[in-house]
Amino acid sequence: MGLGVSYVVLFCLMFVFAWSQDDDVMQKLKKAISTPIVGWSDSDICKWDGVRCDGKRVKSIQMNQIIEGTLPKELVQLTELKYFDFMGCQLSGSFPYMPNSLQNLRISSNNFTSIPNDFFNNMTNLKEVRIDSNPFSQWEVPSSLKNCLALQTFSAVNAGFVGTIPEFFGNNGPFPGLVDLFLSFNSFEAALPLSFAGSSIEKLWLNGQKSNNKLNGTISVLQNMTSLTQIWVHGNSFTGPIPDFSNHDQLFDVSLRDNQLTGVVPPSLTSLNSLKVVNLTNNYLQGSPPKFQDGVRVDNDMVRGNNRFCTSKVGQPCSPLVNALLSVVEPFGYPLALADSWQGNDPCNGNNWIGIVCSGGNISIINFQDMHFSGSISPSFASLTSLTKLLLAKNNLTGTIPKELASMPHLKELDVSNNLLYGEIPSFRGDVVVKTGGNPDIGKDKKPPGPSGPSSGGEDKKKLGVGAIVGIVVGIVGLLGVAVLVFVMYGRRRKRDGKVQSPNAIVVHPHHSGDGKSLKISVAASGSSCGRVVEGTSTAFSPSSSVQTVEAGNMVISIQVLREVTNNFSEKNILGKGGFGTVYKGELDDGTKIAVKRMQSEMVGDKGLTEFRSEIAVLTKVRHRHLVALLGYCLDDNEKLLVYEYMPQGPLSQHLFEWKDDGLEPLGWKRRLSIALDVARGVEYLHGLAQQIFIHRDLKPSNILLGDDMRAKVSDFGLVRLAPEGQASFETRLAGTFGYLAPEYAVTGRVTTKVDVYSYGVILMEMVTGRRAIDNSQPDENVHLVTWFRRMLINKDSFAKVIDPAMEIDEEGLESFKTIAGLASQCCAREPYQRPDMGHVVNVLAPLVEIWKPTEPDAEDLFGIDLDMTLPQALSKWKNFEGRTNTFDSSYSSSMITSCENTQSSIPPRSSGFADSFTSADAR
Repeated sequence: MGLGVSYVVLFCLMFVFAWSQDDDVMQKLKKAISTPIVGWSDSDICKWDGVRCDGKRVKSIQMNQIIEGTLPKELVQLTELKYFDFMGCQLSGSFPYMPNSLQNLRISSNNFTSIPNDFFNNMTNLKEVRIDSNPFSQWEVPSSLKNCLALQTFSAVNAGFVGTIPEFFGNNGPFPGLVDLFLSFNSFEAALPLSFAGSSIEKLWLNGQKSNNKLNGTISVLQNMTSLTQIWVHGNSFTGPIPDFSNHDQLFDVSLRDNQLTGVVPPSLTSLNSLKVVNLTNNYLQGSPPKFQDGVRVDNDMVRGNNRFCTSKVGQPCSPLVNALLSVVEPFGYPLALADSWQGNDPCNGNNWIGIVCSGGNISIINFQDMHFSGSISPSFASLTSLTKLLLAKNNLTGTIPKELASMPHLKELDVSNNLLYGEIPSFRGDVVVKTGGNPDIGKDKKPPGPSGPSSGGEDKKKLGVGAIVGIVVGIVGLLGVAVLVFVMYGRRRKRDGKVQSPNAIVVHPHHSGDGKSLKISVAASGSSCGRVVEGTSTAFSPSSSVQTVEAGNMVISIQVLREVTNNFSEKNILGKGGFGTVYKGELDDGTKIAVKRMQSEMVGDKGLTEFRSEIAVLTKVRHRHLVALLGYCLDDNEKLLVYEYMPQGPLSQHLFEWKDDGLEPLGWKRRLSIALDVARGVEYLHGLAQQIFIHRDLKPSNILLGDDMRAKVSDFGLVRLAPEGQASFETRLAGTFGYLAPEYAVTGRVTTKVDVYSYGVILMEMVTGRRAIDNSQPDENVHLVTWFRRMLINKDSFAKVIDPAMEIDEEGLESFKTIAGLASQCCAREPYQRPDMGHVVNVLAPLVEIWKPTEPDAEDLFGIDLDMTLPQALSKWKNFEGRTNTFDSSYSSSMITSCENTQSSIPPRSSGFADSFTSADAR
């Protein structure tokens, strides 16, 4: 008894000491500020204006007054401080160290002269850093920043930075949740980091660098930053063409003015549905002045500025001769030396076009010798039929000599000597002089090792042509395996699926930190660890059964909180039940609705923990608007809980198969198409656009969740497997749901991305027919949907019988229905190589959804946005109504339905793909 009292007394003494310490620190802060502070006169510091406490411990300090003075070094002793906001206060001196508990640091618009280089050491909870507009001495971005694993916003506009932008801001760095990167008006030089490709960055401000060289090289890496919503890179020295933005379906603001960009403005930018603002003035852009969609705000001087458009009339095409010349220099990266002199719409009308010699109003000679060009020789040279000499010697050209050049009727001389060409020399006429000396690999069949493509200031190895669609898998580094889990359903009256699942798979994740060490919270199996997962943050577990090691959680969601928000896991709060356990609806204090997945007690062993680990491992590595978001997790003794965003309309299966029982309206055909496209985009991201290649292995309608706007998100990532680097297929234990298993997977256990394509094809069939993948109520020959569906499509007289009778389809819809039926059949082809990639599926679906895009979106969707939303959340909600691509594969005509099963897709996969922001004129 006495020992217990001693512990209570000790605890009270420690609490009083901490309280007293906070009081002393705040008094020192008040004294260090020379200006009297209104509202800081009470004897209780927790009653001071802008000070927030929790149990007498200071949690937040926010100053809204213009004051002078310095900050005391004792601030580091406020060990419970999470929020520090002294923006616009005019404080001076060196900024002191802060406690490791800090999550939000806002000190913009002061007179601080420096921040310690090791300031960010151990600041693992820091999510937001705003240090704009302080007269810091010149400094490089401190390497200690790499320790801020939870970083979401880093704003350092006019902060005195010099050197290069660190690679660690990119995809392979320690900030998987970084969304806003604001680095305008510093003195950065050199090229953009290649690591930016595939990153989670949504707002990127790099404009107005003050150094002599500024930021330079190409901006091609932006093509693979598909999360971008805002790009400000104006006022630098970037060169080369504007990249392909066809996969940036949330991009609304693009400012590229005042650079040295060349080439034509790509259609992927002019046709971008999400675009609202674009600035292109004072570059060396060529071709026709671009015409953007109605409602897009374009800078007034785009045509009259320094650009080299062929005409001053927006939308007016260039002459065929100009278009031909632009086409031949595209593989060279539209060299600046040419763009500077190529002006007007007629290269033979007295204009001094570098490298162009005309005779009789036609181009007779092209002389690009010794101009340091890189890239390949374009076959489009053959379109210049009047050409007599083509001189390309003494450059760095790679690739082969196009065979089309041998057909040029008036060509007399081709000089490609002293380059890096290889391959066979085409058969030219006997009177054509062909010079190929100085190409060490000419005549050899294979391409030699080394770089190819145009120079990009050390930034790129290969120039991407305008309009090229390139699938890139970025940063396959670190993640070693992702394994087994079963998700539960959100819907009501969910019928339990028959799952086959391996109990022994294990997931192993690397631990990331700035110093090569791991940020870990290790607790005994009988203890608890609950955390709010920063979106995109890595999570890892030890395979030990006695110790659970969790990386990345830093905002606690305790079991008590989850009990409270779910009414102690009340039956009234149940959203659904499944193989994993039960899902409960809850609402946090801030109004956030959540879905809490609670593992059932019999799954708490090693198998259940492995599944639990897998879901966290995947969802903290991938983030996409069509993948369900993990908000947090909790481990408490035998309790294993996952916290997700709430999807109020439940699973797709409920709306396809159970709508009558649940009193719902059946899904219309247009809505089904939209849902199919959402799912395809989510799976496309997993297969080729995320950091690594993920294979879901359990796609089915009950794992597709719908929001209030009926937009779909893929869920249940417990069975996901990571494709090993360099392996097209690999063997794994069987897991998934009968009816959706690809035949080769069920027989051999070997898995590829085509396993998911098969499952997706079954889902399409279910959406077309309204029938389940396996329906035991049918006669034996019709139980399996895929077999029945194929048989019905072959018999044209039975075609109408496959349509879900709950739908009404008009003539226009019937054509798209035939297309989707053919697509579903091909996705379920017996051989994996006969199935298309998900990128191809997206290209087929997107234009069909675009057909019915509303001309006047519902006012509620545009203006009825919750004011508590962040701007990006509001934009995301609005953006869900936008289309994505205008590419249509006509191979899916109705006549293909019966034969598509035997057709192999040769179309490669496409590349696709939020905090407070300020938009002052100064920042632009």
